[in-house]
Amino acid sequence: MVIHTLIADDELPARNRIRALLKQEKDIEIMEECSNGQQAVEMILTLKPDLVFLDIQMPEMDGFSVIEAIGVENMPIVIFVTAFDKYAIRAFDVHAVDYLLKPYTPERFRQALDRARSHLENAVKDLDLRERLMAMMEHIQKEREYLDRIVVKSDDRILFVKTEMVDWIEAADNYVQIHAGPETYIIRKTMAEMEKRLNPDQFIRIHRSAIVNIEKIKELQHWFSGEYLVILSNGQQIQSSRHYSDRLHQLIRKN
Repeated sequence: MVIHTLIADDELPARNRIRALLKQEKDIEIMEECSNGQQAVEMILTLKPDLVFLDIQMPEMDGFSVIEAIGVENMPIVIFVTAFDKYAIRAFDVHAVDYLLKPYTPERFRQALDRARSHLENAVKDLDLRERLMAMMEHIQKEREYLDRIVVKSDDRILFVKTEMVDWIEAADNYVQIHAGPETYIIRKTMAEMEKRLNPDQFIRIHRSAIVNIEKIKELQHWFSGEYLVILSNGQQIQSSRHYSDRLHQLIRKN
């Protein structure tokens, strides 16, 4: 079996080392190399490799953000590569997810590669690995900083929308619509998932179907029964619900 492999690391010497070690393996075909997280997302979605060596510390998007953007269910087998990072290593160890700690020996590299082969050959083990990866990502998401950009997959394009550019977010069944200036993007997330990942100092939920960027609020008008009509700087009008009115009251008091 040929294992189609992707290397994602921002350091050229690190990529060269992985490439040199992989060239000694007859069943490995290196498809591409990436120097940042954004490239990694694009290449994984386009090339669909079997295996990816994924650096944690990368510009644009780190390794964990790459997995968030693609989704655990769509990820190939992953071998994380990292310099010493106490938090990341603890997460890997707790959830039994394989990683290479720089600098690593050729023996340790082959051990990680052999484990990847085993997962690729055994569907049950592969499912177990994905469950462990999902548990690890949930663990990491609870500890991570809030999103500063939202990844949008549209046809053959991958867009990165900075949260500061977002006017408001609207629920649409199991999707949300991201309204940013004249553009509207649709992503497969629930409102609850989006609310957890957005900075509460930057975004406020005013309705079960609406989250707004606080910086984009131009005016609040009293509505019926303690509700408000929220008017954004672009003229968009959104009615709040009584259930979320306390958040708007707190916003008014803070200012």
